[in-house]
Amino acid sequence: MSSSPPLWRPSAERIARAGITRYRAFLEQHHGLRFPDYESLWRWSVDELETFWESVLQHYQIRLHTPYTRVLDRRVMPGAKWFEGATLNYAEHALLLAQRADADTRPAIVCHSETRPRVEWSQAQLAARVGALTATLARLGVQPGDRVVSYMPNIPETVTALLAGASLGAIWSSCSPDMGPTSVLDRFRQIEPKVLFAVDGYRYGGKSFDRRAVVRELVEQLPSLEAVIFVPYLDAGASLELPGKPGVRVVSYAEALAAPAAPRFTPVPFDHPLWIVYSSGTTGMPKPIVHGHGGVVLENAKGRGLHYDVGEDDRFFWFSSTSWIMWNLLVSTLLAGCTVVQYDGNPGFPDLSPLWRMAEQERVTFFGTSPAFIAANLKAGYSPRAHFDLSALRTVGSTGSPLTAEGYRWVYEHVHPDVLLASIAGGTDPGTAFLSCAPVLPVYAGEMQCRGLGVATHAFNDQGEPVIGSVGELVCTAPAPSMPLYFWGDTDGRRYFESYFDTWPNVWKHGDWLELIERPESVTGVIYGRSDSTINRHGIRMGTSELYRVVEGFDDVADSLVVDLEYLGRPSFMALFVVLRDGASDVPAELKKQLLSAIRTQLSARHVPDDVYAIAEVPRTISGKKMEVPVKKILLGQPVEKSANRDSMANPLALDWFVAFARRRSHEVGV
Repeated sequence: MSSSPPLWRPSAERIARAGITRYRAFLEQHHGLRFPDYESLWRWSVDELETFWESVLQHYQIRLHTPYTRVLDRRVMPGAKWFEGATLNYAEHALLLAQRADADTRPAIVCHSETRPRVEWSQAQLAARVGALTATLARLGVQPGDRVVSYMPNIPETVTALLAGASLGAIWSSCSPDMGPTSVLDRFRQIEPKVLFAVDGYRYGGKSFDRRAVVRELVEQLPSLEAVIFVPYLDAGASLELPGKPGVRVVSYAEALAAPAAPRFTPVPFDHPLWIVYSSGTTGMPKPIVHGHGGVVLENAKGRGLHYDVGEDDRFFWFSSTSWIMWNLLVSTLLAGCTVVQYDGNPGFPDLSPLWRMAEQERVTFFGTSPAFIAANLKAGYSPRAHFDLSALRTVGSTGSPLTAEGYRWVYEHVHPDVLLASIAGGTDPGTAFLSCAPVLPVYAGEMQCRGLGVATHAFNDQGEPVIGSVGELVCTAPAPSMPLYFWGDTDGRRYFESYFDTWPNVWKHGDWLELIERPESVTGVIYGRSDSTINRHGIRMGTSELYRVVEGFDDVADSLVVDLEYLGRPSFMALFVVLRDGASDVPAELKKQLLSAIRTQLSARHVPDDVYAIAEVPRTISGKKMEVPVKKILLGQPVEKSANRDSMANPLALDWFVAFARRRSHEVGV
């Protein structure tokens, strides 16, 4: 990486007010520990795991109903046991502010959507709904450990469903209603839910989508279901009939809230399952990943307090569907006392303004989004700060895929010149961020600010040795409380072990290429894409994101995808696919020449694509990741149904072009 100066440095005032500054003062006062910089604090946090995580629990006053006997039994992965003996409840922490005198006037949730007018609930209103819904679930027979699932969008009713289930010790799982029945059933069948929350439909991009037929199919195919709690969202007068399923009770959301009840919280063990989230499911059956109450509460305290730096005065927004763990993170900022700001709809309809307009209207302080959305704004030449008052913003978050250096610069030039750009990497599987942000550190273009506290993140070379300044496998060498308890149904633990630990014993291998960079203030990080989609030309490896930064720097290119096809007994063929801004179906000869020349001169002559093709759109997962590996499998001749699950995609029709291309190419080269 270049030695260019940082794009942003925090002011002395911001550093003084930061949560991590208060935490360091706590460590000095109560433990006699002083750290001259972030990097020394990080190293202590991973060397002294037990002391670090216990200090987080103490500093943020995690409410335990019974004490723990020890912090950690053994530093092993998988299988580490944290805070044995402790009991607590996630939902209780989410509703702490509802007990305050100002609960009637303090907003808990604000929601904007294409489907209905703005909704605002106070802390008291949220608690009242959760209490009533908890009582209804109890009447329906929900017990600790039962699965409560949702087929609902990013709206306040979904938040109440999560908190009500968690209050009872039930296990939550969610799919957004834009997912098709096959993809939803692939997930929910594995976990055998007792209760399903569902909407009648939703609006997206100005179009209405009635999902009641899908809901009926889910009920038909999930024999474990005993009840559906039905939320009329698209049509306030909608109802749900379940012919042929007399054993499944349908309860309207209004009926479920009809009998007032105070919230009640079942204390559960620290490692009691809280929710089940899923791997993308684009290349096989989704992995049902189980996270626990204690790990989520503790990781959330660390993340929001020491990294995201949010609290009771913040209005926190992260654009997400309910299928992505970033939605869980959004809801979990209630534990910090934040006002949760939701948006349900197409962020690019009818233009790029809706999210920015909402940020102005709600005085959002933390605005979370994706590199894809930032890239869309950048490519369109859009400048939100020219149209909206974004002066309340303190932080802009980004995750889902690597954010380019150009994306970093765009944020500071066109959103706000004085914000923390919180680009992070981690997510669904570990329940934490390997690379994170810190309000006391500078921001360098294209680099994530630091390694997450308490998370032993390293880059390993082929010999399993940590390296800095060169690209290696992203690994974690010590357990963290938020890591999965297990995969649901994986009785012998083999699937969990093979997913992360079969390369190096007791080391989590995440499957990304990572370069760690020594900066004066900390070790920063750059993700270079999935290690299983790496371009390996003539023995020289390159992460795909390096090539994307060059290609997508061209004004004529809106998006791109690269795959290196390695045929058995034949020369490899590296193909570059580009989405042209003018929508053309062919790449002009001059542009192709310029692209190849830029790759040759800026990257490597060894990694110049063999050809360039124009496509309508890049296939992406629901969370916005480019689907390099599934496309590679299709182009190597694997049937599309074995290469990708279309129901788990943001744009499933995008695969059709590659299927046709694979047929044409097989005839041309005899593969």
